[in-house]
Amino acid sequence: MTSMSSSARPLLNRRLAEFGTTIFAEMSALAVRTGAINLGQGFPDTDGPEEIREAAVRALRDGRGNQYPPGPGVPELRAAVVDHQLRRYGLSYDPDTEVLVTAGATEAIAAALLALVEPGDEVVALEPYYDSYAACVAMAGGTRVPVTLRPHEGAFRLDLDELRDAVTDRTRLLLLNTPHNPTGTVLTRQELAAIAELAVERDLLVVTDEVYEHLVFDTAEHLPLASFPGMRERTVTIGSAGKTFSFTGWKVGWVTAAPALLTAVRSAKQYLTYVASGPFQYAVAEALALPESYFAAYRADLEAKRDLLAAGLAEAGFGVYRPAGTYFVTTDIRPLGEGDGFAFCRSLPERAGVVAVPNAVFYDHREEGAPFVRFAFCKRLPVLQEAVQRLKTLAG
Repeated sequence: MTSMSSSARPLLNRRLAEFGTTIFAEMSALAVRTGAINLGQGFPDTDGPEEIREAAVRALRDGRGNQYPPGPGVPELRAAVVDHQLRRYGLSYDPDTEVLVTAGATEAIAAALLALVEPGDEVVALEPYYDSYAACVAMAGGTRVPVTLRPHEGAFRLDLDELRDAVTDRTRLLLLNTPHNPTGTVLTRQELAAIAELAVERDLLVVTDEVYEHLVFDTAEHLPLASFPGMRERTVTIGSAGKTFSFTGWKVGWVTAAPALLTAVRSAKQYLTYVASGPFQYAVAEALALPESYFAAYRADLEAKRDLLAAGLAEAGFGVYRPAGTYFVTTDIRPLGEGDGFAFCRSLPERAGVVAVPNAVFYDHREEGAPFVRFAFCKRLPVLQEAVQRLKTLAG
């Protein structure tokens, strides 16, 4: 076998060369190796509702979804998505022309960006952002333009002037996430109205990742951008079952958009997974129809866990940004005399037996995210209580 010469082109496509292994894989492997409590990756440590798990088993046994489901998704799930959007937000969609089921929200984001972005197009995204956003913009040949959310009065806030200034004649698309991972910020009605006005004024498309829509706390409320004036026809809205029903391994997501936009996204999606998660689609259709009491109890459970972890982190000496949504708490490590989130997270399993994720990995401007570290609270109460006890050793 001949070896490649040193001058040979690198094997990995140069658009992806900067990304490497995701931080989640690295930190989860570290948790396994050290036996630490993994508060890094955002997945629950218990399954969701038993009746929904049984619905998946029933679909498997009944032979529903064991072969290729329809390309747009099974009709039952598309109808359930439509009912959900109408019941919650007053948004009306056609299940046949305006709903597309995807292999989780991650594929939905990839398909939307591959479909809508040409090489040279600029994509404005709120920084810090979920790591797949940057990779998908790169795969599409676009140029990402980060607008940084910065700490202000205990939360991370969007500077609307900075957002306006980031839009140029080359901007094709705004990529938003609210409730926002990793900061826990929920964009307000006023902020969303200003974003909508900007999108209409500059004729921009918007892809909005709303997978944490059911996880908003205190007085925060989730408002879909598509419900604002002028946005129904230019917004691709992404939802997911994983975060709401605690079945992240099922990989069931969906897109709602006007017919022309949905057709474009579907054109890309059909060459990614083609279809996925057949039997699980039927189960998620039943999940979306669960009574409001399920969503309220789920939210209350996570709010209590947020409060427990946030209080424990504060007691351990972290600066804590109390999230208005999602199931993550962002902390500042500078009060602990630290400043490098990567080094801190790599040493934390040995020091305190807990794994977290450095927020800097979610930034283009790494120095902006350097002192911030994210912890997940979508875990069982005893796990969080033990993590809090372990973290207290940092305070001496």
